[in-house]
Amino acid sequence: MADLKSTFLGIESPNPFWLASAPPTDKAYNVNRAFEAGWGGVVWKTLGEEGPPIVNVSGPRYSALHSNDRRVIGFNNIELITDRPLQTNLDEIRQVKKDWPDRAVVVSVMLPMTEEAWAKNLPMIEDTGCDAFELNFGCPHGMSERGMGAAVGQVPEYIQMAAEWAKASASIPVIVKLTPNVANILPPARAALDGGADAVSLINTINSIMRVNYDTLTMYPTTDGMGTHGGYCGEAVKPIALNMVAEIARTKATRALPISGIGGITDWRDAVDFLALGASNVQICTAAMVYGFKIIDDLVDGLSAFLDDKDMTLDQLIGHAVPSVTDWQHLNLNYVEKAVIDQELCIKCGRCHVVCEDTSHQAITHTVDGERRFEVIDDECVGCNLCVSICPVDSCITMKQTSDDNADKLTWTAHPNNPMRNTD
Repeated sequence: MADLKSTFLGIESPNPFWLASAPPTDKAYNVNRAFEAGWGGVVWKTLGEEGPPIVNVSGPRYSALHSNDRRVIGFNNIELITDRPLQTNLDEIRQVKKDWPDRAVVVSVMLPMTEEAWAKNLPMIEDTGCDAFELNFGCPHGMSERGMGAAVGQVPEYIQMAAEWAKASASIPVIVKLTPNVANILPPARAALDGGADAVSLINTINSIMRVNYDTLTMYPTTDGMGTHGGYCGEAVKPIALNMVAEIARTKATRALPISGIGGITDWRDAVDFLALGASNVQICTAAMVYGFKIIDDLVDGLSAFLDDKDMTLDQLIGHAVPSVTDWQHLNLNYVEKAVIDQELCIKCGRCHVVCEDTSHQAITHTVDGERRFEVIDDECVGCNLCVSICPVDSCITMKQTSDDNADKLTWTAHPNNPMRNTD
């Protein structure tokens, strides 16, 4: 089995799978169970400063988006940062790190935007022996209304300011957790770098309302008849997270930032996606809350087998796909692929024909010589890949290159119909 030992910011763990800051990391009991199961590290649920207690709602805190077979594919929560006493958390973090010296124990923190708050609290938390801080600049509900969480993460100047305060008060690495609730992830990432942050983690949850109650026609869920937006996570957010991770990893101004990838990681393939697109490790929450801590076995076994099959190390996988990510304008417009249907695998359901006929390019037949048969009409096929995406049979429809390998590469920047093209 491939060696999955991971080093992130000098923090060693037996594998790159950490539990994200969330209910599964709220107390020593949960964290001990996670480490016994084999997780490489945890980010302790976000701590705040001593003061008025954090009070969570006692009604529904979670709601889910289900597939047709009732599999959870999206999750919404309105839970706040830890509502346990600060000293209780500190005592437990200290004991956990003592009992599990080979595991990563990072502490998530959320503090008011005053230099004094950071100077007072970070040394006290660091005294537990934790390995690093993760600054929670992403929580989109509850705490953001109090001037923290996403209220900071959406303003690059605030990110830089708080990162500078944290670095001035801490002697261990500082990770900035970014919110996806922005138009462009690069300015916040650059602000974290300019503030001296050692790394970024992303994404935090996305603003969301799941649905309405169809009996009462109020939003769902509610507390005493009223509801609020929450944070969206789970499998459904993975493509958004991957794009933001890749943007940071491929951009010259931010590519020096190590990345801890978060967002919809459910199995080992998801982990490969994040690692190949620039993350150095991954954090998981929703999948653990849906399936329990034992999913770590499949994550570790699957990633190890994949690396063995590719004859790669973990370090070689990290960032491997980043050079393949570019802007649309740089894609080769002379490259052509066409769909091909394997008649031996085809079950003649007709879905490819229906969607192509109704919504695309009328490039798939439904009868040939009077018989029900689905074939691609090459002259009409534009290679859009829709039929491949909706076909219920794996590998029944594939794409085949039909362009000349020796043809000149043509991009939009050089296209004769592009009025902005560079002719120099």
